[in-house]
Amino acid sequence: MQFHHHGYVSGDPRVQPAAGIGLDRPEELPDEVDVLVVGTGPAGMIAAAQLSQFPDIHTRVVERRDARLAIGQADGIQARSVETFQAFGFAGRIAEEAYRITEMCFWHPDPADPSRIVRGERPPDDPAGISEFPHLIVNQARVLDYFAEFMAHSPSRMRPDYGYEFRGLERTDDPDHPVTVTLVRTAGEAAGQEKVVRARYVLGADGARSAVRASIGCTMEGTSALHAWGVMDVLAVTDFPDIRLKCAISAERGNILLIPREGGHLFRMYVDLGEVTPEDHHAIRATTIDQIVARADAILHPYSLDVRDVAWHSVYEVGHRITDRFDDVLPEEVGTRTPRVFIAGDACHTHSAKAGQGMNVSMQDGFNLAWKLGYVLSGRSPESLLATYSAERQVVAQALIDFDKQWSTLMAKKPGEVDPAELAAFYVRTTEFLFGFMTQYAPSMVVAEPTHQGLATGFPVGKRFKSVPVVRVADANPLHLGHQHRADGRWRVYAFADDGAPAPGSALVRWAEWMAGSPDSPVQAHTPEGAQRDSVLDVKAVLQQRHADVDLAQVPRLFLPRTGPFELVDHEKVFAVHPDEDIFELRGVDRGGSVVVVRPDQYVAGVFPLDATAELAAFFRQHLLVRGR
Repeated sequence: MQFHHHGYVSGDPRVQPAAGIGLDRPEELPDEVDVLVVGTGPAGMIAAAQLSQFPDIHTRVVERRDARLAIGQADGIQARSVETFQAFGFAGRIAEEAYRITEMCFWHPDPADPSRIVRGERPPDDPAGISEFPHLIVNQARVLDYFAEFMAHSPSRMRPDYGYEFRGLERTDDPDHPVTVTLVRTAGEAAGQEKVVRARYVLGADGARSAVRASIGCTMEGTSALHAWGVMDVLAVTDFPDIRLKCAISAERGNILLIPREGGHLFRMYVDLGEVTPEDHHAIRATTIDQIVARADAILHPYSLDVRDVAWHSVYEVGHRITDRFDDVLPEEVGTRTPRVFIAGDACHTHSAKAGQGMNVSMQDGFNLAWKLGYVLSGRSPESLLATYSAERQVVAQALIDFDKQWSTLMAKKPGEVDPAELAAFYVRTTEFLFGFMTQYAPSMVVAEPTHQGLATGFPVGKRFKSVPVVRVADANPLHLGHQHRADGRWRVYAFADDGAPAPGSALVRWAEWMAGSPDSPVQAHTPEGAQRDSVLDVKAVLQQRHADVDLAQVPRLFLPRTGPFELVDHEKVFAVHPDEDIFELRGVDRGGSVVVVRPDQYVAGVFPLDATAELAAFFRQHLLVRGR
């Protein structure tokens, strides 16, 4: 965290100085906005939080409820999401209050007495050490609270506008605000009154029954698994020994997925209610909480379950559906116009809750779109950038649907229909997907061809930047390189030095001189007039030496930029290898030097040789306008 560069800060340094719309933000929802986000779920809130870092863009997020969410349905936080929270500055705080999953227990019928269940496999949650971030369980409402805090502390001083329900929208010929949205007040003295808002762009993050989706003619396609589950968050007394461990329980009477919750006492159970038929007409949803509890108690035999309090419960039928598109551009219009209305999260894809993917994938939807909207609206990128949202995220959603069909089918199988060890083996095999790290975006205007992947094999182009410990040269602090990647809307450009750099004449020094001085370099070509040199591209150096052997006087000024009104030197962009974990070895980085470019949403956009300056410049020209105009 950096502060004091604008003068001494005596208060909370997380509260950024107000700027742009944050200097005089209207209290009431205005008639015109740049971006209108509909829905304060995970997809909508992360999008609004990212856009709050663009204070010259007027973003508002509306919600039909009259206040914050009190209790959320989702609770599983995969490691990729915690990594994302790190970028928004609250990973550590939310981890302190969350339940952490470190093992998973698989229970199945006792071969000696199948009416009883016994413990079987007990694999670690992350057997391959895929991530340094934990797998957490915490109420969705708390995730939204942290995003709301981030927004409130942002330069734009954003906060949700509660008590507005979306009723419809239409496209107009207005060149500035072409989307007219009709809202209705749902609370207070103005309840029932209409409010019309004209927007440049609209994001519908309004859930599985999305009205925004319906307004742009998107259709949900998919199937039902014809299987029902009861889910409950309860406080109970039980002699089941693994009540504070995540468990998959397979018994003769049905199946349970047990998820301990935060706080040490609450836990969630997904209780198998059995198969349903199309003729059921959703009658299974009338199952009472008492029936769900009784079913769970029977499945746990010989153990008992005495429920003392129910915080929340529901019944759902497993379905797997995805929309035909994620924006308002019809198939016949592709290439002729850019989208103005988008949908994200459950508005685009629905599936079972048992793999803990819904909230996690939804947040990556919002993160993906928001920085792109920020760049287009701030004049940094062409409108064509927005077409990459649907192209990238629809593929991810389809992969999730395909995975969840396998997982939910295995979870619903009866004893004898599947090898008891198969469920555990499937869980271990698919950990990387479950944790959110399998996503790999295809080449596009913001993902380069992997032509030079061999220069940095551990940073696959199109996948998220996998962090490694390094040492910051200026203060000798060991830290994770990727953890410095804040959700401030900037691109990261990591220059991995050649052997001998930063000595004069090294490849790194020549590259830095080009970046700092050539009018064709991305820094010179795409930094807006009057802005800080690193306002769009945050350029960092990673050297091969130990930190004590680096002479900062030899480090090019590109990596020691001036910042703030006092033109202070930023010393936090130069790193050396960690004594125990050499990043060049761990990530297969060629010691001849290379450049790894990372997008604002933490995905590797390209790998380039240090001497491929023309190629690097051409890549950025695809999606960044010259000097932000």
